[in-house]
Amino acid sequence: MDNSDQAIQAASARHPIVPLERGQLYRYGTAGFRMKADLLEGVTFRVGLLASLRSRKLNSQAIGVMVTASHNPAVDNGVKIVDPMGEMLEQDWERYATALVNAPSDAELVDIYNRLATDLKIDTKIPAKVIYGRDTRPSGHKLVTALADALDATRTEHVDYKLLTTPQLHYLVRATNSEGTPLSYGKVSEVGYYEKLAEAFVRAVRGRRISGTLQVDCANGVGGPKLSEFLKYIPKDKVGLDARVVNDDVLRPEVLNLDCGADYVKTKQRAPPAHQAKPGVRCCSLDGDADRLMYYWEDPESGFFMLDGDRISSLAASFIGDLVTSAGLRDDLRIGVVQTAYANGASTNYITQHLKLPVVCTPTGVKHLHHVAQGYDIGVYFEANGHGTVLFSPDALNSFKTKEPQSPAQKDALDTLAALGDLVNQTVGDAISDMLLVEVILAHKNWTLRDWAMTYSDLPNRLVRVEVGNKDLFHTTDAERRLSHPDGAQEEIDEAVKKFKDARSFARASGTENACRVYAEAATRTEANELADRVARIVERYGT
Repeated sequence: MDNSDQAIQAASARHPIVPLERGQLYRYGTAGFRMKADLLEGVTFRVGLLASLRSRKLNSQAIGVMVTASHNPAVDNGVKIVDPMGEMLEQDWERYATALVNAPSDAELVDIYNRLATDLKIDTKIPAKVIYGRDTRPSGHKLVTALADALDATRTEHVDYKLLTTPQLHYLVRATNSEGTPLSYGKVSEVGYYEKLAEAFVRAVRGRRISGTLQVDCANGVGGPKLSEFLKYIPKDKVGLDARVVNDDVLRPEVLNLDCGADYVKTKQRAPPAHQAKPGVRCCSLDGDADRLMYYWEDPESGFFMLDGDRISSLAASFIGDLVTSAGLRDDLRIGVVQTAYANGASTNYITQHLKLPVVCTPTGVKHLHHVAQGYDIGVYFEANGHGTVLFSPDALNSFKTKEPQSPAQKDALDTLAALGDLVNQTVGDAISDMLLVEVILAHKNWTLRDWAMTYSDLPNRLVRVEVGNKDLFHTTDAERRLSHPDGAQEEIDEAVKKFKDARSFARASGTENACRVYAEAATRTEANELADRVARIVERYGT
């Protein structure tokens, strides 16, 4: 055994893997590895080994590692890898992560590490670089210590950015790898992130004013202090953004995501109880690591009204589509919208029939949406849970800057599009960036949230979490809209759907916990609830 092997084995012994129950494996999923934090120390160490291999495989480019469990409770945590352009880990490498993490001993871990290096033709002597950050969970410090030990054992240069939102880490990875090139993404610092968004926001608003107060619920997560810091870079006298940050208590870990945040608003379909909005006040919620966004307000007459990822997607697609037409580029640029099966059917109809834009449905998980969106010159993608972004191709960004305007209106459209290209965090869904995008659009349209809500009427829907004995029994097809296994389950769901008007329902295994998600929509709230309950019982029966 050479010195490098000894270093890895000795370091691994300091961060032992916790064996799972017989037959169970750690699996790298949509959110990387995510589970109870006390299971993750050895997992995070081994993810560090993979990140070092990934950097060396990609010619020493910087790889990112984010330690977060997003909207999960404070007792959970997670770890995931970010590729050089700020995108999710290449899907083929997920199985390598799974293989490394499930090595039963330190010696076998070294063997798998070396075998991966050989099979993938990776020279472990060349330089490697990894940058990483974490959210506010108390377990994060211990996990990044394990990560750093893996990077030291593999002689990998590393930079600890400490507390970050997930989108900030994605930004820093791309900025690091594009530094000094014509495609530079921004300054390589947290301040660089704030400066880029603030400058683009001012340009995008340009001459208009943000009206009213915006109440921002930060889920008592890392987004609270980061948003407060960002707001210092916004010249209020120029744009009028009056943002009130609430639920920003990061000193008490137990309140992270507790009865607040984007996931609470989406699943409970109500405002966070600790900061009930006054009627008419514009509100939004981030999640614990600030990559999901949900808008809402309390209507004096009809009560709570939510504007979720589908609404943000249709708002962005409508606004950007109109700008592209005004800029004289509609024939030159392909615009498309990407959704998942969770998208409300009314939003899909609005985008295809009213906006006349194509919609593609993919499996759940932003890595799937991101990949399809990259096929368009302008690809808008959001999951209904509020996680999403807009991707502009290099050709689109170039055309905004080089096309000669033929009128003041055309110049205004081109300038606004160029500003949006900098304002939108194109590496990943970013709640702060997406919030600024929504505020820009509302200012341009001179809309209230009520005006935005009037664009179409959602079909009533319900999302139910169903505890099952083994989620791995459930397999899907048709972009997760139908179950292929267990045998007979989908047929029973189809029969249940037939009993309701304008109905649709599907079930899929959770990517992060041993449960299934059931989604149902129908013509009325009562029918949507009844359909969800019926399908949940079907899933429960087949999951035992």
